This record gives sequence, C-alpha cells and structure tokens, in this order.
Amino acid sequence: MNKLGDTLLRGARVVAVGVLCAFLIAGCSKKNDQPAASSGQVVAHVGNEVITTQELDNELRLTNVPVEKQRDPELIKRVLGDLVTRKYLLQQALSSKLDREPGVLLDILRSREQVLANAALSRSVATKASAISKADIEKYIANNPSKFANRQLITAEQVTFPLGPNSQSVVDSTKGMKSLDEVQQKLTSMGISHSRSVGTLSSSEMPDELVRQLTKKTDDVFFVRSGQNGVFLKVKSEETRPLDGEAAANVARQLMRNDLLKAEVGMASVAANLEAKYEGVYSNIMTKEANTAPAGKN
Repeated sequence: MNKLGDTLLRGARVVAVGVLCAFLIAGCSKKNDQPAASSGQVVAHVGNEVITTQELDNELRLTNVPVEKQRDPELIKRVLGDLVTRKYLLQQALSSKLDREPGVLLDILRSREQVLANAALSRSVATKASAISKADIEKYIANNPSKFANRQLITAEQVTFPLGPNSQSVVDSTKGMKSLDEVQQKLTSMGISHSRSVGTLSSSEMPDELVRQLTKKTDDVFFVRSGQNGVFLKVKSEETRPLDGEAAANVARQLMRNDLLKAEVGMASVAANLEAKYEGVYSNIMTKEANTAPAGKN
C-alpha cells in the first residue's frame, strides 16, 4: 500500500490576552455601531442587529451558490434563515459577555487574521494572474502533457473515512493489504465509520507523482488524504482522454493560479521567518532543521 499525503499550511502566534481585550471589546460590544446598515438595503431585523442585501449576497457567495440560483426563493429562505439564527446567537453571546472571555478573544483574532491573510494572498495572486497571456497558457499546456494531451481518466473504487486523532494507527494497521474488502473489515473491527464507492479521477487534477504511482501499480491499494477524509483506493481501469480547446485553457489558467498561490505562500513563509524573533524554548524548536522522511510504500 502506498501512503500519500497532501501538504497542510499551518501557522501559530503567541499573543497577550490583555492587549486583545483592549483591541477587540470595543469592536464586539458596541451593538449600536452598525456600519453595515448603510452598506445595502435592510432585509431583516434581529433585535438590535440588521441584515443587509450585501450581507445576504456575501453569504450566498461564501456558500458557493451559482449566480443563476441566487434568487431561488427556497435557497434564499434557507440561507437567510441561517443568517438570522447566527445574528440571534450573536446577541445572546454579547449579552452573556462571551466576547470578553480570553479563549473567545483568541478565536476572534485568529479568524480576523485568517480573513486578512487570505485577502492579501488573493490580491497578490489576482494581480499576477491578470498578466497571464494566451502564449503563457499555450506554453503551460505544452509543458504538461499528462494534464492535457495525455490526460488520464482513472476509474477507482474507494473506501472513505473521516480523519481523526487515530488516523495514523488506522493507516498502519492496513499495511500490506491488497484488497478493499480487507480494508473494510479492518475499519469495521476498529469501529470506524466508512463508505465505499466508485469514482473517476482525472490526471489534470492530481500531482504527476500520484498519477505515475496509480497507473504503474494498479494491483495495489493506495491511501491518500482528501480534505477532512482519508481515502483508500484501488484502480479499476484507466483511459487516455485528451483535454484541449477552451476547456484546456480554462483548466490551465486555474492550475497556473494555483501555482501562483503556492509560490506566494512560500515567499510569505520565508519572509515571515526572516522577520520573526522566537523566544526561549521556541527559538530552539524553530531553528532546528525539519527531518521530513519521504513517503514510502506501506
């Protein structure tokens, strides 16, 4: 069995709660200070809170609702209902002064940092992506035949389970297994919920190394991490289906944006570590070279 993992980007920051209180209480406790009310037509009142058309549109955007469906009455009813509930719970939290609790303050600051950090990355990537020319796209397509001219559609049977604290022990316990039936029996004996299905994977959407491993050893059971899930999969068949024309250009443009984002995150990480000054034991921890063992066959 081959173990493959995706890269997770994580950050950490040590803050003083006293400073947070001074900064955040002013913003979270003033119920009457609601600039959002002037940012769009008011569609609902929830106590002292209001919901504007701008907020509703943003909620639809964040839930990835297609533009053509954003005026569907049933959809609006569900999304607006959720928004009203959130506003109501916000008032309950403020009334209980939960916004002054140290743990909550840290969570608020973390959310603020994430939103602003993502906004900074998005703006930088958008600026660079706007400079991508048709010639750049054609060159990218020519340089990546496995994603376009030689694109592979791989049909695979898969067993999916939610990742948790014991995920590594789950993977270790399935080493050497050659069938998904064995994997399922093991997951069942460990009391881990899972599901089995058949899906199609495109080489346009996978790292080249993973494609090579999947197509080279089709008798093996592979393990990959996909978001919050772990997936055991076994290849059933593969087919070459080229991707060209406008469809290829659209995929290439998105993949190039992804590459720009990865590069931007990498540069930001280097710059941040050059600027950071670690204290005490954290100085030793952060200056040690990371020993990353390459993934091997399980």
